[in-house]
Amino acid sequence: MPEAAHPADLPPSAAPWLALPEVLEVQLWQHAGRAAPQECVGVLGGRRGDGGWHAEALYPLSNVAAAPEREYLADPAGLLRALKAMRAESLELVAIYHSHPVGPAQFSRTDRARAAYDVPYLIADLSCAVLGAYLLPEGRVCQLRR
Repeated sequence: MPEAAHPADLPPSAAPWLALPEVLEVQLWQHAGRAAPQECVGVLGGRRGDGGWHAEALYPLSNVAAAPEREYLADPAGLLRALKAMRAESLELVAIYHSHPVGPAQFSRTDRARAAYDVPYLIADLSCAVLGAYLLPEGRVCQLRR
C-alpha cells in the first residue's frame, strides 16, 4: 500500500486536518484552565496518515516565557522529555497547543514568527471556549476532526 501524503504536501485545495479524540481535547482544556491567567503550552503525539494527523497522547509542558500572561515558550527540557516519550511509544509530534486566556482563538504575530514545526498549532481561547487550529507560519486553517 502506498504511503499517505504528508499533510503539508497536499495541494492548497485539500484542507489539512487533525483528528483529536475527545479525551485529549478535555485534557487540553483542563490544562489551559489550570494555567490561566497564564498561557499554557503542550504537545500532542500521534501518527500521520490518510492525509492528516492523528493525535493519540497529550504532553503538557511548562511555560517558561518571560511574560507568560501573553506569550508561551515551552520548557526545553520538558519538550525533550515529551519527544523522547513519543519516540518510546512509536509516536511522533503531530501538534503543538497553547492557550489565549482572554482570546482570541487566532494566532498572533508572535505565534506565527516562532512557529518552527511542520504540524498544526492549536490555540485554546478560554474566553469563549473555542479551539482553533492552524498550519503556521503560513496561517492555513487546519480542520479539527473529533
